[in-house]
Amino acid sequence: MTRIAILTPSVTTGDAVSNDVLGMYDVLKGRGYDVRVFAEGWALDKPRVWPAPQVEGFLKKSTDILIYHYSRGWDPGLDLLHELKCRKIIKYHNVTPPDFLANYSSDFAAMCLEGRQQLVPIARSACDLYLSDSAYNMRELVAEGAVESKSFVVPPFHHVDRLHSIEPDESVLNSCSDGKINVLMVGRVAPNKAHPALIEAFAAYHHDYNPNSRLIIVGKEEVRLAKYSTLLRGMVKRLKLQENVIFTCEVSDRALKAYYAAAHVFMITSEHEGFCVPLVEAMAMKVPIVAYSATAIPETVGSAGLIWEERNPYLLAESVNSIISDNSLGKGLSTLGWRRYQELFTNEQIEHRFLDALGSPL
Repeated sequence: MTRIAILTPSVTTGDAVSNDVLGMYDVLKGRGYDVRVFAEGWALDKPRVWPAPQVEGFLKKSTDILIYHYSRGWDPGLDLLHELKCRKIIKYHNVTPPDFLANYSSDFAAMCLEGRQQLVPIARSACDLYLSDSAYNMRELVAEGAVESKSFVVPPFHHVDRLHSIEPDESVLNSCSDGKINVLMVGRVAPNKAHPALIEAFAAYHHDYNPNSRLIIVGKEEVRLAKYSTLLRGMVKRLKLQENVIFTCEVSDRALKAYYAAAHVFMITSEHEGFCVPLVEAMAMKVPIVAYSATAIPETVGSAGLIWEERNPYLLAESVNSIISDNSLGKGLSTLGWRRYQELFTNEQIEHRFLDALGSPL
């Protein structure tokens, strides 16, 4: 029987790459393959995760398969990719350019620089397949030497099914159901997400259109990015938004469901996204989207949101106001988002694309 090793630097909860790893594992396990997840570090009990060095003892035949999830600089992953004598598949999630992090964390910036530098040897490693979360990611791989005929777009597996299956946290839902307009952003609190632009756009909406509004920023805050978090809170204070901007940090799935259920608009101003799973969550939860056009964002959203190339906070504020004041616009975007999710981004649709791409190696 073909053995399949899924390799990634780390596996944890509430992480887009980890959710994709676990989704692949479930699909392949369900198909009867002998599949294991290997990582350097992990923070979950099921499925069992094996130490990365043990992958060499697991993949014994030339017909076995390594699936390496590439999302940051990691020398052990690159070494195994070159040393193993089996079939190899890359899943590319993109790597944040280090310039975004240089002013906030030298450690993060160095890790991202290493990740960007590893793009060329990975693209030219003569793998059997190159899978990318988005066409944006695939273009990067092909530009650096990946064979285009072996390259496919396969969106990442996600936990939307779980969000649909659970009840929202009642206390969170009640706290947000006080008549205020809720503008939501979900994603790690990191410089590439461009939260200052988000806060600036919300300030324009709050002060010029609707003072009965709040911005909810849901996402993990890293200790090593404390300087960035401090900058954001200082900006909130200067703009007199202390009572109207909420940083939730990392939350439970039930709390996340509640924030989506209470949201009137999902707004994102990120400057670098290889795919952006929260956009899929917003579409699946029927929350209208407003965003700047950057990297993979327009590709993920399509026509299911108001996406602007001009980086103008007043344009975003007017977009939010239009959605709130024009019920037909808000409902129309919600419907378009739900339809796009159903057609392209359900886990079932992703499974079909994943298995179709793997047809030859398997």
